Amino acid sequence: MDDRSLDEKLKDNKPEFRSEELEIANFEETEYINPSGHRQEVHRNFSIWSVLAVGVVAGNCWTALAGTLTVAISNGGPPGVIYEFIFASLMYAFISASMAELASAMPSSGGVYHFASVCGGRFGRLTGWFAGWWNYCAYQFGTASMSAICGKQLVTMYGLFHPEYEPQTWHALIGYLLVTWSTCFVVLFFNRALPMIEKMSIVIVVGGVFVTIMVCALMPSVKGKPYASNEFVWRKWQNETGWTSNGFVFIAGCLNGAYGIGTPDVGAPPVTHLSEELPRPSRNIPKAILYQNLINFLTTLLFLVAIFYALDDLDAVIGTSATFPLTEIYRQATGSAGGALGLVIVIFVSSVVCIVAGYITCGRTLWTLSRDDAVPFSKFLSKIHPTKRNPFNATLTCAIMCTLLGCIFVASTTAFNAFVGSFVIFSTLSYLAAILPHLLSRRSHVEPGDFWMGGWVGYVVHTISCVYIMAFIVIFCFPFTLPVDAASMNYASLITGGISVFIVGWWVVKKGKYEGPKFVARDNALLAKDAL
Repeated sequence: MDDRSLDEKLKDNKPEFRSEELEIANFEETEYINPSGHRQEVHRNFSIWSVLAVGVVAGNCWTALAGTLTVAISNGGPPGVIYEFIFASLMYAFISASMAELASAMPSSGGVYHFASVCGGRFGRLTGWFAGWWNYCAYQFGTASMSAICGKQLVTMYGLFHPEYEPQTWHALIGYLLVTWSTCFVVLFFNRALPMIEKMSIVIVVGGVFVTIMVCALMPSVKGKPYASNEFVWRKWQNETGWTSNGFVFIAGCLNGAYGIGTPDVGAPPVTHLSEELPRPSRNIPKAILYQNLINFLTTLLFLVAIFYALDDLDAVIGTSATFPLTEIYRQATGSAGGALGLVIVIFVSSVVCIVAGYITCGRTLWTLSRDDAVPFSKFLSKIHPTKRNPFNATLTCAIMCTLLGCIFVASTTAFNAFVGSFVIFSTLSYLAAILPHLLSRRSHVEPGDFWMGGWVGYVVHTISCVYIMAFIVIFCFPFTLPVDAASMNYASLITGGISVFIVGWWVVKKGKYEGPKFVARDNALLAKDAL
């Protein structure tokens, strides 16, 4: 029997990236590993339904889109919001299918970080490095943005019954911090209960949107108020951006749909990051991704239609002083401040459980990077808590980073919005780093999993995903409105470029020691029985 540790064996048998596949030698050892090449340290206490719940709750598309509704309305009015959301959802369906194929082949908590490392071939270390960092930044900023939305919701609830109240930025910060640390506390100390919590959360999210749709659909009739016209909801285009080309306005407006459908999951990844925590992930992860996308799309589309038919004064919504403008739509739909408060409470609770799912994903993303020594303080961040059996230190660090972003929020809302606004770009860049090499290598670096798009279908799906990402990353860097000043400028390109420069610098420091994720052949003797 070889007495060396598993780490020593893997180090001495480092795989080489080859044009066909990447393999690890089979070892005669009873210490089993997962498809990432690491020991199985976390418990597989999630089922497909609890993982699906994490995906739906983390996505929580209707609450995210509701938080940016006044910005979205400027890009075409209600028809623009609806059609831009439908188009963005279609494109993210292609991206999710690409992610599902890779996740089925390599069910690893590393997600796109692992996929890009393997699919990148001889450049895999570099592509994986950037994919992992970009993916983590996306989750960090996405979670912070949802915390900011919750803080604004709390302030708005108070302002509903205090007309003389003038909201201050630090008021929203208090709510931001309360939500940040209470949700992080749940993820840190109730790991075993998280599957049940997420199952309850999906009931809250889906039940919340159902209640909201029913109230907005029925209350105008009960109050004897007219509904908005079909012309207003489906056909009356309203361009308030200052851009003269309505085609460009539509394309740029897809950012709002992309933010909604991808906060903070962008389709597939929060599910993929739980691959090491549920049995048979190669089969169950693609299923969860499909169901998650369908639920988020249908609930959000019905929500948008319901609130727009209940709207009778669009100018009042755009000109409201409320920190959470959806409140004005709720007030118009219900005809009272009390009714609006009830619906804001519904969306607030749904947003809070979304942040819980966000910390589950964000912490695990940082943890997977740290166990490959890809981030500073890796020894600290890569530790699994001995009793909680979760990436405690990494999750705690994510909450600290959110707190620091909150300090920026007080100092400058423009700077804060620049950081969280780059969420969509960071996330889609990380997907491109995995999908594009997979496409260019003719999908030769991975072994097909239970879900594999055969023949020309896979190539078409991956091509559409890559073309969409490359085109829209550029478009999403344009200013939202014209004319532009310092406050209204879109700083997403600056933030993305600046952080990427740091990522390059850290690569220069660590590239000599960094190995990156390893591909484990599906027939490897060391692979745990429930790992695939």
